[in-house]
Amino acid sequence: MKAYKPRVIDEVIARRLRNKGAILVEGVRGCGKTTTCEQHASTTVYLDDPNRGKFNLLMAELNPRRLLHGNAPRLLDEWQLAPRLWDAIRFEVDHRDGFGHFLLTGSAVPDPEQIHHTGTGRFAWLRMRPMSLYESGESSGAVSLSALFFSDTEPVFAENKATLEDIAFLICRGGWPEATFLEGNDALFQAYDPFENLVASDISRVDGVSRSESRTKLLLHSLARHQGTQAPDAVICSDTKLSKDTVLSYTDALKGLFVIEDCPAWMPYLRSKTPICSSDTRYFADPSTANMALGLFPGDLLNDPETCESLFKTLCIRDLRIYTEALYGSVYHFQSKDGLACDAVLQLRLGCYGLIEITLGGDQHIEECAQLLKTVADKIDTTKMKAPSFLMVLTGTSPYAYRREDGVYVVPIATLKP
Repeated sequence: MKAYKPRVIDEVIARRLRNKGAILVEGVRGCGKTTTCEQHASTTVYLDDPNRGKFNLLMAELNPRRLLHGNAPRLLDEWQLAPRLWDAIRFEVDHRDGFGHFLLTGSAVPDPEQIHHTGTGRFAWLRMRPMSLYESGESSGAVSLSALFFSDTEPVFAENKATLEDIAFLICRGGWPEATFLEGNDALFQAYDPFENLVASDISRVDGVSRSESRTKLLLHSLARHQGTQAPDAVICSDTKLSKDTVLSYTDALKGLFVIEDCPAWMPYLRSKTPICSSDTRYFADPSTANMALGLFPGDLLNDPETCESLFKTLCIRDLRIYTEALYGSVYHFQSKDGLACDAVLQLRLGCYGLIEITLGGDQHIEECAQLLKTVADKIDTTKMKAPSFLMVLTGTSPYAYRREDGVYVVPIATLKP
């Protein structure tokens, strides 16, 4: 039997079970939500169980509270198949003492018209993504993101053993839990199943609207080409020759399935009156899905540095989201109208934030990123908001993690942890 690999979100789930009545864990299919939540559950109901699924769904319609009886925390897997459970759980939480009664897992957003209450104060929402490099064992975790936020004297020095070939492989393999137990092509082929299920059935099942496999693949290919950019819908329409309504319908479905996850814009106070771009940056939840849409293998990425860099940014954004949300924060991007930009801004609820530029590596690229970060930091009006906690160049192949004389950290992704 395969050993369970602890996830960063495990600690978050345990923490929230102590102060919320119910927790909703959502995320892309195949990321391991059920397996992870099973580690915290005392009893479980599987709404898509081939043997009892029809009975469970019928019971959810006739007497939803009956499915809630069982030792807590009680896990309801694929709960979105029976949205009436939401209101039943909300009612149950209101009439029970204490916290940590229910865990809900789902791979799609349910129809909001079937939910009559928001769940505010009773539910905690958590997003689970495919595994980060730290969770899958490829990152040494020698550099702590938390320490960079909260310790001015944190010494940083670590060796990076990841090569460009390793990075290309990890991009193509993705963070799918099953793949982390395999090696070589066997690991790479694990990315096929989520992709094929997505285009063949999930894209239509998410909201009951029949959608074309060929159009889905065409759209995914275009989104993969424009990931890491603020390409508007008009560009995607022109690229795919699809109507705006079709593009919006398909992208909404992909967002509902947690396959694509755009990065919102950061809106700081600047010293100048320079306007700030408010468009989101397009990203996939996992780089392997974008890579599958492009039909590439590790060798192809090694021969195409531009595409490799683009997909590497998606990998880094995935890991940064996992690490930052464990610290009660969010990831944004920054770009001003005059072209000044920052790949990632990690902002915690406490108001502290860090600025990050992402590059595969190379001394010249690292130097350019460091100078850009310092320029962005100088533009921030620190009379109206805090100064950044740190400036970081996040790399793939830099041989070491270290702090430069100017205070900018250079950190390989394979040395980072929350």
